[in-house]
Amino acid sequence: MAKQITYSSKINKIRTFALILVFAGILIMYGGLMVRNIQWLMLSLFILGILMIVLSCVVYIWIGTLSLRAVPVVCPNCEKPTKMLGRVDACMHCKEPLTLDKNLEGKDFDERYNHRKFREENK
Repeated sequence: MAKQITYSSKINKIRTFALILVFAGILIMYGGLMVRNIQWLMLSLFILGILMIVLSCVVYIWIGTLSLRAVPVVCPNCEKPTKMLGRVDACMHCKEPLTLDKNLEGKDFDERYNHRKFREENK
């Protein structure tokens, strides 16, 4: 049986991370409500939860500015508009591997192509 590899768009990965931060912050603050008898622990959990939610807001702002600079392309597979970050990325809709680099066309998809060190080693 062939191994199925599912790729994910970089923008979607970062947005998912920010969403996880929001829910984790809320759960930690909820845990603070469970231990309200221990004042210092409750306060610590509330502060940690708020910091995680603030961090998620920072990540959302950062990915928003990155998304504005991303290259808009039309996916050849699903024909929907998507955005690309770096030399290789995946379609946000159908997860089709995409590249704008003519030298990488026909090669196996590898996210390491976006790293400068990997590109210099494989020249």
